[in-house]
Amino acid sequence: MRIKIILLFLLYVLTASGQDIPQHISYYKVYDFVDELSTSGLIELNSAVKPYSRNFIRTKLIEAKAQQNKLNKRQKAEIEFYLNDFSLENNELPKANWHLWKNEKSKAALLAPGIFYRDSLFKARITPALGLNFMNNAGGTIIQRWIGADFQASIGKHFSVFGSLRDLSNNGEKLSGYNYLNDQPGYQYKEATYGGDFSDSRGGIKVSNNWGSIGFVKDNVVWGDNYHGANILSGRAPSYPMITLHLQPAKWFEMNYFHAWLVSNQVDSSYYYLENDTRIWYRPANKFMAANMFTFTPIRNLKISVGNSIIYAEKTIQGAYLIPIAFYKSIDHTLTKGLGTENQNSQMFMNISSRNLKHTHLYTSIFIDEFNFARLKPSNKEANPISIKAGAKIANFPIKNLSAEIEFTRTNILNFKHSIPVLSYTSNSYNLGHYLGDNAQETYISLQYKPLRGLDFKLLYMNALHGNEYDYVRRGTSNGIVGKVTHIISQPSLGEVIWKNETIGLHGTYEIINNGYVFFKAEKSNIEAFEPTKAVTFGEKRMTTSQTLNYFTPLFFQGNKLTLSAGFSFGF
Repeated sequence: MRIKIILLFLLYVLTASGQDIPQHISYYKVYDFVDELSTSGLIELNSAVKPYSRNFIRTKLIEAKAQQNKLNKRQKAEIEFYLNDFSLENNELPKANWHLWKNEKSKAALLAPGIFYRDSLFKARITPALGLNFMNNAGGTIIQRWIGADFQASIGKHFSVFGSLRDLSNNGEKLSGYNYLNDQPGYQYKEATYGGDFSDSRGGIKVSNNWGSIGFVKDNVVWGDNYHGANILSGRAPSYPMITLHLQPAKWFEMNYFHAWLVSNQVDSSYYYLENDTRIWYRPANKFMAANMFTFTPIRNLKISVGNSIIYAEKTIQGAYLIPIAFYKSIDHTLTKGLGTENQNSQMFMNISSRNLKHTHLYTSIFIDEFNFARLKPSNKEANPISIKAGAKIANFPIKNLSAEIEFTRTNILNFKHSIPVLSYTSNSYNLGHYLGDNAQETYISLQYKPLRGLDFKLLYMNALHGNEYDYVRRGTSNGIVGKVTHIISQPSLGEVIWKNETIGLHGTYEIINNGYVFFKAEKSNIEAFEPTKAVTFGEKRMTTSQTLNYFTPLFFQGNKLTLSAGFSFGF
């Protein structure tokens, strides 16, 4: 009932024109180009919260197009190319070739493939998704295939409806897993005798105007500036349903909020189905998340974002966490402390992004699970469970079409974990934060060159380290109620390195049609594990060298290998 009241109220107040269809984060080429325009000083951008809406991307492309004298030849061609993909947002049919039919209101084409329709009330597009990725190294060959379709529509001035379905097949070893330390998108695999098959369905409905939107969607969310894995919300976990709210009533202020239904992968022993009066099928425990992010712009191109979130696992939705502007840890204390019971799992975060120097993007994002000033004292061995990312990007300077990125991430012990598994910072068991998890660090450097419209080459170097693996356990109780506890945070962060990935790569991509490209990758990686030499410490998950390697890395990538990949992708 509370949700219905909030939705009805916000539907009532959203009365000005505007449409909000999110552009999925997988279309990294358009995201990269919009970021380039912002770093080059042509547009202003809050890059701490993604996905962007398609209408927002189109607006930014038009802003940049108006500055023809500041654009180079390749950028001008890129803008025209991407604006064609956003034609329906301007109530126009996109340009295409090899038409199956074409009239004033609709068309169907094979290049770029899709069906498009527009009239005074309704605009819609249906586009296929198709792709193939062929991977080979000394460990063998893996072939990934996917097929599906996207549907996007807007009704009148306020309503948007969108959906997508993709079925993916992995002929070979599974490369994505909640415990694997790679940035492969997370999936819930179907049962299979080999490899991994999985499907991915996203979609939603939104009502919006020119200063805000509210929606009920199932999508991926990325929070925190980054060029190689966000440490607040990475978007790697399988998409989850959520209520979203976005407000920007002034140029200097923006608010983003969502309330999500996560997948706990934890059994609720009190909730089950009974089959034929004999067999019990236990159901997963409920798991929810509420999060907000407030972005302030004190001066142009300086974005300061602060927010907080909470993971909670009640039988039903807690109404207090439907309040978009709230400090959830304080609410949690009000709701749980009087019972002498354990809190829910709350977090805080901050992101600072500066593009005040032309051609330069400086940023940092901080994720805080717990913080105590006493832990800052040199005599205190405990470390605050926090994750810090800092980086810089230089674009089109001193050489046009060339950009450079450097990024460092450090995450302390237990940052994304919880002693109560259902309250961990995960969904479908995938960490919601940085893909390396806790007690890890990464250095990432890249050079990217774009000689022509749609063509880019990237040379990259990555050094990723993971320290001792710990389960979050507590000890010390008083009459069954948690009293003085000893955390693993008394152990040094990183400690002994038990896993390492050093990779040098060359990637090439050519976008032939909108969101349709061919690609190749060559990566020389050395992924190895090490057995700790010191005695087992409290809470440590001690593994042998082979166990560590198998736990963190698919067999396909283990060791010193050159991996070659090539393929094509459209609509994904």
